[in-house]
Amino acid sequence: MTQSPFEIPPSDSFLNAPLRATIDLQALADNWRFMRRQSGKARAGAVVKADAYGLGIEDAGQTLYNAGARDFFVALPSEGETLRIYAPDARIFVLSGLWEGMEDIFFDNDLVPVIASEEQLAFWMRTVAEHGDHPCALHVDTGFNRLGLSMEDALYLASDVSRPASFSPVLLLSHLACADDPASPMNQKQLEAFCTIRAAFDGIEASLSASAGTFLRPDYHFDLTRPGISLYGAEAVNGVANPMTPVVKAEARIIQVRNAKAGETVSYGAACTLNRDSRLAIASVGYADGYLRNLSGHGVALRNTGLSGASGVIAGHTVPVVGRVTMDMTIFDVTDVPEKTVTAGDYIELFGPNMPIDDVARNAGTIGYELLTNLGLRYERHYLEAE
Repeated sequence: MTQSPFEIPPSDSFLNAPLRATIDLQALADNWRFMRRQSGKARAGAVVKADAYGLGIEDAGQTLYNAGARDFFVALPSEGETLRIYAPDARIFVLSGLWEGMEDIFFDNDLVPVIASEEQLAFWMRTVAEHGDHPCALHVDTGFNRLGLSMEDALYLASDVSRPASFSPVLLLSHLACADDPASPMNQKQLEAFCTIRAAFDGIEASLSASAGTFLRPDYHFDLTRPGISLYGAEAVNGVANPMTPVVKAEARIIQVRNAKAGETVSYGAACTLNRDSRLAIASVGYADGYLRNLSGHGVALRNTGLSGASGVIAGHTVPVVGRVTMDMTIFDVTDVPEKTVTAGDYIELFGPNMPIDDVARNAGTIGYELLTNLGLRYERHYLEAE
């Protein structure tokens, strides 16, 4: 049987880390290639904001660049500055745009601001009039009510013959609010609005779909798609099997295995009362590490909704969280795991190839994005290189 890439022995320091994340860069590259095929005739970009969704923008950015990505999207100019080292001739779009005083970082690193408001537009018009041509992108709001020029302002801009000749947008984009629900009528509504805007800006490339939108019909793809969460192995569309390969395996070291008797309570608030003699494994992870308090097995309001708490995997067994997740520690019930197979110093998988991140996220009432981007500084990362 082929050995899982997550089982390749890492460095000694990684083996001794209290928290560790194994990141399979080959899976990341393969997921981007899958999304490139899913994009049909459109090019596939890569969203690497939030430190590449918690994986590390340096290694993830270089991997995606080597796989063929040439259009990247970051949230902040500082992310773009870092990425430029690893993606030397790529287009790097900064989704939050720019403000006065940021000009140098954009011009020095050849970053493309995504203009998303009237204030940013006015400043950018003055900037290019003074400094000369530099590419930008325009974000138009088609119903999300987050960032973006209004439809009215965008249509006026398209017809404004007095705008500076040096103002040269290279991309028109918007963002779908409900693409993770293919049946939502909001998708078609936003598509029609975006088509109106695109027609007004004839000749400029267009991008509407992030990960979830790329799984909608081909007419949502336009010239460029912007896959993000799908690249990192989490699901993009609700209610369908996730076709992406897991990229991250997050683990915590077990500090202690202890015995507790039936009738005793566990963790803060004494919210869990044991109904049998139990063995409990205390793992070195808590909400300070992004292992959310809502993952608690007991003692949080979310458990009243019918959702169970989180589980981990150790020695091939799925084991539940008991009691409340605390700041630095979480307690797992390992009673049903053969006694000799779980000892202090072992590692429990929090999410990864044996415990899908989206299943864990659902039990916290959230999505895989939040768990990934909360991989904190206390995790030691080990990268499995892409071929």
